[in-house]
Amino acid sequence: MADETISRRAADLARSTPFDHLLGFFAHVYPERRARPGVLDLTFGNPHDPAPAAYVEALRASAVPRDEHWFGYKVSEPAARAAAADALRGVVGVAFEPDDVHLTTGGFTALALALKLVADPGDEVVFSIPPWFAYEVIVREAGLVPVKVPIVPETFDLDLDAIAGAITPRTRVVLVNTPNNPTGRVYPVEQLRRLAALLDEASARTGRRIFVVSDEPYHRIVYDGTTFHSPTEVYPWSLLAYSYGKTLLAPGQRIGYLAVPPTLPGREELRPAIEALQIAIGYAFPNAVLQHALPLLERIPFDVALYERKRDLMVSGLREIGYDVHSPEGTFYLFPRSPVPDDRAFESLLAEHDVLVLGGKYFETPGRFRISLTASLETLEASLPRFAAAWASVR
Repeated sequence: MADETISRRAADLARSTPFDHLLGFFAHVYPERRARPGVLDLTFGNPHDPAPAAYVEALRASAVPRDEHWFGYKVSEPAARAAAADALRGVVGVAFEPDDVHLTTGGFTALALALKLVADPGDEVVFSIPPWFAYEVIVREAGLVPVKVPIVPETFDLDLDAIAGAITPRTRVVLVNTPNNPTGRVYPVEQLRRLAALLDEASARTGRRIFVVSDEPYHRIVYDGTTFHSPTEVYPWSLLAYSYGKTLLAPGQRIGYLAVPPTLPGREELRPAIEALQIAIGYAFPNAVLQHALPLLERIPFDVALYERKRDLMVSGLREIGYDVHSPEGTFYLFPRSPVPDDRAFESLLAEHDVLVLGGKYFETPGRFRISLTASLETLEASLPRFAAAWASVR
């Protein structure tokens, strides 16, 4: 029987909303639809063009061994840590040191590592809706309890009153995603300061420190001269998770990091615990070639201006058709409102017009859908007449 074949924990993870929807779509529906001739794929943040020559050359050069230890066990290589810390200091106004950076197999692992580091089974993790679709399953896998709160719908800001109201004596982490996937909102520093004051007060009241885990894989992808601010700048009890899969447009090459700010009290005590956890959860360090390549990969620029052009093209084009869509300040996603309340039905309708998007069900936000701007400009331009046809068919 099923209960003798699979653990309750594994079964629970497979049913975690919205991950259960995504598993079925990604494993069965998506591959078949994407393979159809003429289909325009605007679903995931995957590359749509061959990898840049500089990226390929960095990997090729780093695959040539320079000593007998080149492919030996790696923890976090000093040169890679130094390159990551140097780049991080250029984005975030905190003096991160190389030893503060713990390299991981992508952002997924950095988040899981942060939660396991500071929270015990049964502790609560507060995060906002709409979330990135993997938050709940990562929280549950760690034995923690997800507590979901709304955002401010008009601005996509954090609803600080909702966060305050959700805090209990079991709250251990508030998970913040800025720039936000899927809304594209970059939280202003004053809002982060208010969150920090709220968490300081709540920690004193409950007698237990509440941490922020800041999910920042898009913190280099901001538009219109927007200044990015990290919670680590204003709240020392923060941990920063980063993934290189976004700016390198290579999510299948798993490398990221968990960074501990130098302002966090007792951070030296966390370092051996982080490495022990990485070993315990399956040796969650990036492969040797990626670590050797990281100093070179950090030099590859991300064309923010191109993605700003893509954003402007789609926002203006969709608005001209009649869609209700905001202009995001960061990330490479749009999150328009569906012209019909049933976003599942509209997602299917767009698929009939050979345009693939992710409906709001994957982000626990009925009535919206997400568009990825990693598609080429030509693909995005070709999608607009199809969006218009879908709009006309329901209007």
